Amino acid sequence: MTYDSIFKPGLFSGRTVLVTGGGSGIGRCTAHELAALGAQVVLVGRKQDKLENTAGEIVEDGGSVAWRVCDIREEDAVKAMVSAVIAEHGPIHHLVNNAGGQYPAPLASINQKGFETVVRTNLVGGFLVAREVFNQSMSRTGGSIVNMLADMWGGMPGMGHSGAARAGMENFTKTAAVEWGHAGVRVNAVAPGWIASSGMDTYPEAMKKMIRSLKDHVPLQRIGSESEVSAAIVFLLSPAAAFISGHSIRIDGAASQGSRAWTLGAAKNPEGYNGFHRAYLPDVLKGE
Repeated sequence: MTYDSIFKPGLFSGRTVLVTGGGSGIGRCTAHELAALGAQVVLVGRKQDKLENTAGEIVEDGGSVAWRVCDIREEDAVKAMVSAVIAEHGPIHHLVNNAGGQYPAPLASINQKGFETVVRTNLVGGFLVAREVFNQSMSRTGGSIVNMLADMWGGMPGMGHSGAARAGMENFTKTAAVEWGHAGVRVNAVAPGWIASSGMDTYPEAMKKMIRSLKDHVPLQRIGSESEVSAAIVFLLSPAAAFISGHSIRIDGAASQGSRAWTLGAAKNPEGYNGFHRAYLPDVLKGE
């Protein structure tokens, strides 16, 4: 089996795409789709085993892939990583700025170190990677960047550190789109809502009941798939989005809209899209 993308074969042939956080979750899925469409994919992450596993899958499926271990929170490491990728593969045409992480906690119990760690990962790290890709490559050749946000427009109770960082990343996206547009660089973002991804299994036991009930709070009455996020990312990277920049696409089944005053109807026609042949259903959702 191969990735069942809605995009035409060979769309990214001859293009090098850097995918941070490419060893798991949405990053892994997006890397698979881009590789299936002909891209030379370069996975970046902190954990070598995850990168090797995803790279092995892509090679087995016939794709072209390389990987680099890098902590995107470290400026010198990011500079060196981007330089090494360019030396090995030439210009970086696209960046999927996906890496991130957070943990559940109310604001009152988050200490300074915890808050700063999440902000460094979800905002500062993304800035460093995008800046170096621009300075070392895209400022001369043009390109496209897609940053990762989250559904934070109504705040993120229980994850205020991540909400603050993601809100900052949205503003960075708009600013970079203006400052870098002259070089032919487009900068956009995607904001996934509740997506069935391996990350759901990292949350504590106490949150499992809540996770299983998430679909009941989505107007489309279901949780999204990694493929639905990947498809939006691929579109924004593609020539079809050549005049779209500074925009954020919400992929959340309208969960970020409306209010509690409106009662959601019973679910019907709940079909979704899942083209990822290696998709992983989180353990917490099995049997649902």
